[in-house]
Amino acid sequence: MHGQRIANRILLAIFTLWALAMVVPDLHRLYRPLGSFGFSADNDGVVTDVHGPFLEEKNSPAFESGVRPGDRLDLEKMRCIPVMTPRCASALGVLGGLRLVSPGRVGEFAFAATPERAARQIELIARPRPFSFWVRAVLLLDQIAGMLVILAAAWLVWTRPGWMTWGFFLYVIWFNPGQAFEFYAFLQHSPVALLTQNVAGALAQAAGYAGFIAFALRVPRNESAPHWRPLEKGLPVLAILLALLLSASFANLFGFPTETLTRVGICSGFAVSACAFLILLIRRRELPPHDYQRLRWIIWGCLIGLPALTIAEIGQETSLFTTVFNVLEAGEPPPEEIWGLLGLVNGVLCLFVSEAIRRSRVVTVAIPLRRVTILGLLLSVPALFLHQEIEHLRESISESVNLPGFAWIALAAALLFIISRIHEAAVHLADRHFNRAVVGAEKRLSHAILNARSVAEVETHLVHGVYEALHLASASLFRAEEGRFVRVCQDHGWEEGSARELDPEKLTKGTTHRHPFDIDADLARRNDFPEGLARPVLGIPIGDRFRCLAIAFYGAHATGDDLNHDERAMLPRLAPQAASVLAKLEHDWLCRRIAALENALDLATTEVGARMRAVQGLGD
Repeated sequence: MHGQRIANRILLAIFTLWALAMVVPDLHRLYRPLGSFGFSADNDGVVTDVHGPFLEEKNSPAFESGVRPGDRLDLEKMRCIPVMTPRCASALGVLGGLRLVSPGRVGEFAFAATPERAARQIELIARPRPFSFWVRAVLLLDQIAGMLVILAAAWLVWTRPGWMTWGFFLYVIWFNPGQAFEFYAFLQHSPVALLTQNVAGALAQAAGYAGFIAFALRVPRNESAPHWRPLEKGLPVLAILLALLLSASFANLFGFPTETLTRVGICSGFAVSACAFLILLIRRRELPPHDYQRLRWIIWGCLIGLPALTIAEIGQETSLFTTVFNVLEAGEPPPEEIWGLLGLVNGVLCLFVSEAIRRSRVVTVAIPLRRVTILGLLLSVPALFLHQEIEHLRESISESVNLPGFAWIALAAALLFIISRIHEAAVHLADRHFNRAVVGAEKRLSHAILNARSVAEVETHLVHGVYEALHLASASLFRAEEGRFVRVCQDHGWEEGSARELDPEKLTKGTTHRHPFDIDADLARRNDFPEGLARPVLGIPIGDRFRCLAIAFYGAHATGDDLNHDERAMLPRLAPQAASVLAKLEHDWLCRRIAALENALDLATTEVGARMRAVQGLGD
């Protein structure tokens, strides 16, 4: 068993390094752009445009050499037989949509005869492509997100090995926001290496698709119901069929047109996404409430991330959108950075999945969705309305001041920092708007506690009042008595077998320092707290700097979602108010007790004095 664990971790390390090796090199493009031959061809060899990444056709090497849309590469003459030929390397550099190559690279292309022109052979030299501010910004975001996604998925496998996390990791190896143009441009110097990478990529895609379905069958506890087992056993067959389909798309390198086959292969991602999404929707009925909330995170992540990444792949690797735009006469298809932003959206899926697996309790999915929406708006509005203006501003600055490439990277980082600050403020305002019920509950509970006339009334507000106001699954309070904490009878969700007394030494330091503390499964188990949905997630000491009068324990919501940030901030604010009221009630009781004792003492003194005088009178 130990040997198998070591082997799995070695395999995990190899796959992680391979995934990072595809993504990390593209950071080099931030200050040294790659080049382009200036035209794009689909997987049938048909030229779809002759300006490529260049803003004007006159700057395109292909356009200068007479290449026009509708021309067709002669796949027979450019086939990779043998592999180590300049034409094979050139075919690998342009087939399948826009491809970037090393600047100055020489390409040899054979064009088939058309009714307008005869067959011909041309030689093109790749020119550095223009690199705008927004392309750099999107590239930086994509690469950072890609690396974080890969490392997060690898960490899930490392800490929670199983079919669930391995399936998600296999998906992330290939389907992540990172771009890999630099990696492929380097491999173009060796057609054998690039063909090997293409085949490995097809296998990785097929494994990723099958792995994602395995993930959908087992998330969030790495468990699947018996009726899903036949589907799990059929996943290897599905992976093999997808691998054959995706590998067949490279047959154009050997003279066969494969555009339709490539579109079918990529669109199979939609079928896999739909299948995984359907499985998740069905399985949500099979899970308890707290796991159902975790599954909702994954469902929404799939709904947002999977279609975005598939559309981005279709836009980058096929000519489908170019054909659609031409038919509709809608002008040019979206620019390159749009596909990069769509790939970035896929990071939402990975973020949601990591959070849902890592935590046993999650807040309602509406909160992260609001934050992602706000971030998307903050990123898209400047891209839509300020794209040209910022580019003109950059050109004006470049004419007067010759700034190095890293300066523009620094400016992009500064802009991202400003956007992050605006995002933080916007999220704060949105949370205050959507959590007005929490603010109202705090006002009502605070007023009720401050006006309480007995200890029992304060305890009722801290337990029953919070339980009703926040719709919790459990709430309880333990009162300090002779060095221990005893549970009061006013509780919700605590069964008879749950702890009646608590030893302070078994709790966290939060009781000593009077700080709120989270309660994990291990702490709950050590103290005999309720299990399942009723397990408390937050402990609130109630007292002052000298003593702890009580501890309140609150569970998650009855719907299964965790306490959100505003609720976790609101509950500790009630504690000092309750402590003050309890101290005041205790002070008032002590004052009354002292007054009663003083009255009793005065009566006793008066009575003793009367008796002494009576005794003295008898003696006389």
